[in-house]
Amino acid sequence: MSLHEIPLTLNDGTETSFGRFAGHPVLVVNVASKCGYTRQYDGLEALYEEFRDRGLVVLGVPCNQFAGQEPGTDSEIEEFCRVNFGVSFPLAAKADVLGKNQHPLYAELTKFPAGDDLGEKVKWNFEKFLVNGEGEVVGRFRSATEPDSAELRGAIESALPERVPAP
Repeated sequence: MSLHEIPLTLNDGTETSFGRFAGHPVLVVNVASKCGYTRQYDGLEALYEEFRDRGLVVLGVPCNQFAGQEPGTDSEIEEFCRVNFGVSFPLAAKADVLGKNQHPLYAELTKFPAGDDLGEKVKWNFEKFLVNGEGEVVGRFRSATEPDSAELRGAIESALPERVPAP
């Protein structure tokens, strides 16, 4: 299955597919509001603000599978992100990134190797997957990789289109 064919529910209940982002690089991040990495929302929003005019989309996917660190409802999560971090990038509905109820998006994303000895499973909140405009995973970054890291920024720059496609 192509990533662009995968159904996706947004935080506000809108039913769509990952294909809504076709032509745009997407940084997919499993997020949580009560995690030591939650402060990364600031950096993710900064990346989005800096690169969105060049086509980048940041997609937050709330997940409560790591120590129960995302207990809120979709509306509570949206409010938390907006009020505390000024998040303007899209959020998906809360989803599982592991196990038998793993969201199909994560079933595909995790086929991309992590580049470490930890295997292909998502290990914690704020793991990042970079998908190019053609729907191919081109980078994977563990939770400790900060949004402003040279490694992540370089990968994003490489994934950006020469010219921004029409929305």
